[in-house]
Amino acid sequence: MKKPELLVTPKSVQHIEELISAGADAFVIGEQRYGLRLPAEFSREDVKQAIQLAHAHGKKVYVAMNAIFHNDRVAELDEYLSFLNEVQADAVIYGDPAVLMAAKAAAPNMKLHWNTETTATNWYTCNYWGRKGSKRAVLAREINMDAIIEIKEHAEVEIEVQVHGMTAMFQSKRSLLGNYYEYQGKALKVENRTQEDNMFLHDKERENKYPIFEDENGTHIMSPNDICIIDELQELIEAGIDSFKIDGILKSEEYITTITGLYRKAIDICSKDPDEYEDIKDELLQQVEEIQPANRSLDTGFFFKETVY
Repeated sequence: MKKPELLVTPKSVQHIEELISAGADAFVIGEQRYGLRLPAEFSREDVKQAIQLAHAHGKKVYVAMNAIFHNDRVAELDEYLSFLNEVQADAVIYGDPAVLMAAKAAAPNMKLHWNTETTATNWYTCNYWGRKGSKRAVLAREINMDAIIEIKEHAEVEIEVQVHGMTAMFQSKRSLLGNYYEYQGKALKVENRTQEDNMFLHDKERENKYPIFEDENGTHIMSPNDICIIDELQELIEAGIDSFKIDGILKSEEYITTITGLYRKAIDICSKDPDEYEDIKDELLQQVEEIQPANRSLDTGFFFKETVY
């Protein structure tokens, strides 16, 4: 049975070494100016070092350029893509067609992974962007298992699915934290506004706390729970999904490394012996629950939601 790639978001060049030992196959890195919601900032020198380290161990590095680029930044894309081509990045992750157009001129041999966060919901759209030059489509988090498997059956490109971590619920190019803060007397308010990595939008009615932060790309509101399907991987592996992503945003290096090791074990066992995976999957889930932060519950996201037409 084909093993999916285990794709992880590291927090530093040094962290990549730990993740390689834990079993990661590939890494998503980048800098805030070009990439969205990355766990850490990787300067150009960091990107170069990360690629050299990963390639020395037979691993891959994908650089995020999935921000929305207004006219004032479009002129920068050619030069950054030329740099990534020079340091031999394995692929660029993009959503804005401006990156696709720039890549044709500046790095025509660069592999492209199409990721618009929410619109990769059917095989026809994935294949459309494949015909435009994309090698992979990163599926939206809001579709269920049946839809994912149907897409893979008809896809002419690689398919990537997030299997662990928080997901983005909302993004605005504007700086909205100050505006939310003024609404303290209403249903929603920002808590811990002075702590950049520990701010929450609190919805008392639903008893949910949504991580919220601002960066160069605007305001981001994240899901109240973390996806975890370490005990539900068999269907995806049997369907031949190409890449499983662990998103480590707002998590510690130790947490990401441990989670990577657990998913490595789950993938290897399930690929070799599904019956053995069936026997140990509950234990693996329990090990994830034991290290899960107290304010971050686990759920299965949209994987088992019913599609309503």
